[in-house]
Amino acid sequence: MKTNYIKIALALLTAMPMHTMAQGTNNGLGDDDIDIKSLYEMVTKHEQKSKALKLYFNYGMSNQTMYDSRNGEWNSHMANRYLKVEMIGWLTDKLYYRFRQRLNKSHEAQSEDGFAKATDYMMVGWKFNDHWSVQGGKKCQALGSFEFDENPLFIYQYSDIEDNVDSSKGAINLLYNATSNQQFSIEVSNTYNGKLKDEFGENAKVTNGNIIGNDENGAAKINTALLEKSNIPLAYSIGWNGKMLDGKLQTRWSYTIRTQAKHKYSRFLRLGQKLNLNNLQWYIDYNMTYDDLDRMKIASNELADVLTTNTEGKIYVGKIRYQDWVTKMNWQFASDWNLMLKGMYETTSLTKSEQFNNYRKALGYVGAVEYYPTRKEKQDLRIFLAYTGRKYKYTKQSLMANYNTSRIELGLMYRMKVL
Repeated sequence: MKTNYIKIALALLTAMPMHTMAQGTNNGLGDDDIDIKSLYEMVTKHEQKSKALKLYFNYGMSNQTMYDSRNGEWNSHMANRYLKVEMIGWLTDKLYYRFRQRLNKSHEAQSEDGFAKATDYMMVGWKFNDHWSVQGGKKCQALGSFEFDENPLFIYQYSDIEDNVDSSKGAINLLYNATSNQQFSIEVSNTYNGKLKDEFGENAKVTNGNIIGNDENGAAKINTALLEKSNIPLAYSIGWNGKMLDGKLQTRWSYTIRTQAKHKYSRFLRLGQKLNLNNLQWYIDYNMTYDDLDRMKIASNELADVLTTNTEGKIYVGKIRYQDWVTKMNWQFASDWNLMLKGMYETTSLTKSEQFNNYRKALGYVGAVEYYPTRKEKQDLRIFLAYTGRKYKYTKQSLMANYNTSRIELGLMYRMKVL
């Protein structure tokens, strides 16, 4: 029965690698870590045969020593990086569910979907047959890229795009498994968790950064337009999750169109490719979003002082393009040991502005050595030493200063399976 459940789950959900201590994925049911033994099994000495409930706690903490060139200081502190509770189960051969809640994040309900930002998942699904299924509720959107699909517990540093994408939304997702190795999806989801005014504030305005003249004091004036809410603020996604060459080559591709405000749209392309070998896993992602309104607010926050005007309401940039290339390698170089290397290159451009066209480049690099001391007990406990470096470079015409940051971490991560 347990083996049949695993086969059903893998056929229904995304095609992901099955390592000895595989991670719970950020998409679908997130239950491919089949080699973890539950605390129930360890205490009672009985095999858990029911598939109605699997309960996990995801926890990570570390000592972090950080440097920021903007103030020239190093500082250090103990950080509780992550704490989530997760429930997964099949109630029948066709009906399944998933709940995931972050315990160290705001639990205030949002005005649009009624859930807190801390709720990643409250989803139910129905499997019609071996090819078709549907799932709905609050869930991570069906987006491509392997960085997105990783369990957030095991991420030392996201790329800027992934760190700001805000992907848990109310959604309905239709899945089609053409074969056990090829899955296609169509999804409709909310663009926001809250109303437009909750996300951007009252009397918010958008600008493409063009200078249209000077005010009475001689200061430059930029073009602005008042944001108006859309009556149908929805996002539409199509996706392909593939597995070829006996799982050695995998893909996670998607394209999304989002209605952000009245006559303001977002186009989001994500292409993930992964090489999956026995002791080496390596992916390369490409992501591009072109927004009529800066949904991620990276550029809007950076350029806030430049965009300040005498009018009421905050100014956000529009006609903005974010791009990134992310690559990550995991190499199990010895028993119970893993070497992780990650690189990120990102660009930001206000495409209609001469001053801020391709104004920002971000470089990131992460390295970590991980030790798994409890593999024999079938527990996913990791002790790690990691370094993260970021560099931000700006064009001269943007009038912004370059800076860099560093972070050294020594800590642990534990995906605890209770039931």
